[in-house]
Amino acid sequence: MPPAENTGHPRRWAILGVLVVSLLVVVLDTTILNVALRTIADPVHGLGASHGELEWSVNSYTLAFAGLLFTFGVLGDRAGRRRMLLIGLVLFGLASLASAYAQNPTQLIAARALMGAGGAAVMPATLSIISNVFDPRERARAIGIWAGAVGLAMAIGPILGGLLLEHFWWGSVFLINVPVIGLGIVLVALLVPESRDPNPGRVDVVGVLLSVVGLVTLTYGIIDGGEHGFGRPVVWATIVAGIVVLASFVAFERRSSHPALDVRLFREPRFAVPVALIGLVFFAAMGVMFFSSFYLQMVRGYSPLQTGLIFLPFAVAQLVFAPTSASMVRRYGPRAVSVVGLLLAAVSLAAFAFIDAVTPIWVVLVFFFIQGAGMANIMPPATESIMSSLPREKAGVGSAVSNTIRQTAAALGVAVLGSVLAAGYRNGMAPTLEELPPGARESAGESIAGAYAVAGQLGPAAPQLITAANDAFVSAMHVSAALAAVITVGGALVALRWMPARPGAAVPDPVGEPELAGAA
Repeated sequence: MPPAENTGHPRRWAILGVLVVSLLVVVLDTTILNVALRTIADPVHGLGASHGELEWSVNSYTLAFAGLLFTFGVLGDRAGRRRMLLIGLVLFGLASLASAYAQNPTQLIAARALMGAGGAAVMPATLSIISNVFDPRERARAIGIWAGAVGLAMAIGPILGGLLLEHFWWGSVFLINVPVIGLGIVLVALLVPESRDPNPGRVDVVGVLLSVVGLVTLTYGIIDGGEHGFGRPVVWATIVAGIVVLASFVAFERRSSHPALDVRLFREPRFAVPVALIGLVFFAAMGVMFFSSFYLQMVRGYSPLQTGLIFLPFAVAQLVFAPTSASMVRRYGPRAVSVVGLLLAAVSLAAFAFIDAVTPIWVVLVFFFIQGAGMANIMPPATESIMSSLPREKAGVGSAVSNTIRQTAAALGVAVLGSVLAAGYRNGMAPTLEELPPGARESAGESIAGAYAVAGQLGPAAPQLITAANDAFVSAMHVSAALAAVITVGGALVALRWMPARPGAAVPDPVGEPELAGAA
């Protein structure tokens, strides 16, 4: 029988608000860049970034984020989660300044990697603190709000980015982080209590290095193949090397006495299945969001602000459905809620396989709303299942694993689906490129943004090139979207087979001294 007394922190709801503010800016930055990609690719108003450099500007952030989550989750459990949260916010703010004033794509990619490192310190700390300041009976609701904030930030990122680009230069999408970070630092210092694992393990340096090297190598091979073709042996050698290093990481973690990732956790279905679901849905969703911004701005001709507003139904659906997902799980069970959410997401992703240059925009709005509703009912039950399968003192580990899988899947989604898109576009443009001057072929064949830049110099021949680029891009988008939908349906089948039908009981906290420091 659960205890009558609420064991949560007296200021837990105010603390949740502070954590949401801290989280918003970190997650916001995973999508705010999307509407700025076209501007950054512009050689006049941006940095003249290539398609591969654009992918790396997205993936340097997510890879650093994913690669360091293990370490920062463990360090937060050891040294204090509030302390790690504050360190992460400071690093994120400084890296945002560096990104805003980058002078070339290489500087932007490096600064974005530093932002990812800051985000890796922030995100696991927020979820760990929630697990510690809330009573288990309220934790599902709190995590639902937390997950809703993740979805909301993903959705409002393009809107805010478009608004800024209407009035300021491309660096403003990073500069906006600085005042929010400043507010977050003050509120965290004033309100959030310190907490830590009373029995922390050692930091697994070898495991962390293997995970980072493996992820970066694998993703580099995928991006390079998408940009320059998969017919070269060096591409497959890089991809295989990445897989081998990641396999070595898993083997090392199984033998380590202090693993960064305890692979034994994946023997528990309540932990392993929701982790897999989160990975699959973010793989598909982030890849589609990467190319949908180009579709809206290039093929359809919308401004950055208009593009951001088209993402608004996604945000509305998150606001409506995420806070109620906990009650839906209690009523229908995590299996039913997750399967329905994944199928809704699959329908919305599959829609992009049929959308073309003349599809009424209201159709796109409807499917963005469906996608938001689907994802709003995947994240909360999956996250709650992960966190409730572990005791409180291991909250940092659970948070680090779930967020690492999410960020890694997002990075690979952009890399894989972006590479499929790039390869399809390049093949579709092959006949048209033969008619262009030699100097223009490489730019026009690399990306749709490059084709539009070349068209501006062709005069009367420009409309023909733009039409060919639009057709090639839409055809490639159809293939990428269909692949994303298939992957999401696979997630629904996984949930139907292995997700528990009813909510499981939370793992009891160990008897002993309370973990919360300053709980009074």
